[in-house]
Amino acid sequence: MSRIGLMPISIPDGVEVKIEGARVRIKGPKGELEQGFRPEIAIKEEDGTLRVTRESDEPQVRALHGLTRALLNNMVLGTTEGFDKTLEVHGVGYRAELKGSTLVLNVGFSHSVEIPPPSGILFEVDTRARTIKVIGIDKQLVGQVASTIRKVRPPEPYKGKGIRYQGEYVRRKAGKAGRVI
Repeated sequence: MSRIGLMPISIPDGVEVKIEGARVRIKGPKGELEQGFRPEIAIKEEDGTLRVTRESDEPQVRALHGLTRALLNNMVLGTTEGFDKTLEVHGVGYRAELKGSTLVLNVGFSHSVEIPPPSGILFEVDTRARTIKVIGIDKQLVGQVASTIRKVRPPEPYKGKGIRYQGEYVRRKAGKAGRVI
């Protein structure tokens, strides 16, 4: 039995849930999210909670049970609290700044890299701490945009320069001479 799929999702005050067949629309104080789910999984709203059940015990349907519950929980959390990911810029002369709502990265290339935010995403840049915060209500989109920013200049293992997630550990390698810095 799926332990995650069996857990009910509590619906906080101010959140509106509409279930239309296999589509679920959740509207909260921060915005509105809509997603379609597989018909083998049943979603029911009863007395302030969402419950996810499945029709059969086939392996594929069992796998979808916990996934559906996790996606619904992320939709509820996103519309009430929102999600964010923080990235750090490391390197001499590397910096990030905002031009309007567009993120501009100067990370050692001969040109600056501009990243426009997709709809539903907001950037916050702290130039002193050299951090970039990606904020939004869709957890998947926030993670994807943060990953795209990191891919511009991933951290390299010799000096540790690049863009990394906050708290990410970069394993350092010894240089040519084999000496440790």
